[in-house]
Amino acid sequence: MDDIVLQAMAKWPNVPHCYGWLALDARGTWRMRDEAAQRADAPGDKLTNTALVGFINRNYLADERGCWYFQNGPQRVYVNLEATPYIARTDPQQGLVLQTGRAAGSVEHVYMTEAGAIVVQAGDALAQLDDRDVAQVLQAMTLDGKPVADEALLAWLEGGDSGAGAGRLALRWQGREIAVERIAAAGMAQRFGFVPRPDRLPGTT
Repeated sequence: MDDIVLQAMAKWPNVPHCYGWLALDARGTWRMRDEAAQRADAPGDKLTNTALVGFINRNYLADERGCWYFQNGPQRVYVNLEATPYIARTDPQQGLVLQTGRAAGSVEHVYMTEAGAIVVQAGDALAQLDDRDVAQVLQAMTLDGKPVADEALLAWLEGGDSGAGAGRLALRWQGREIAVERIAAAGMAQRFGFVPRPDRLPGTT
């Protein structure tokens, strides 16, 4: 966290929290949601100012409820998440990089939703892969040790533990083979303990 933020928090410790004004989309873009966007439940405008985006990235945290926020000076600006708390992109040197700019580190678990979204768990970060990088990562997946074809992958996504769609899907990544687990997109927040829409929690305005 930036020193200037820590100083502001100490000087003004009781500033009300802000909900609904900031969102992180599924491609890792920060979006500002004005009152019109909030009324329409729209994504909001993309933030493109490099200094502002960097400031948000450096001061992005989670509270004890699993709500993610940007500490803007003395005020917590809570973030609506379209997907997961982090969004990852592939990087030739670092493997995966989060939207905050830091390397994701060693991937420990890999999941795939019913819609084909890829989610990874790396250390303290749960990150959905930017959909523009999914095709590249799919090329590193195998089913029962063989390169996975599109039809076989669809059958695996739709199948259970036996019959059509059975088999071991794995990701070969950075010299390791990591099993891929099916996961329901709707159940991720509860399973991993994060709140996608803090603005809808009881008591928020």
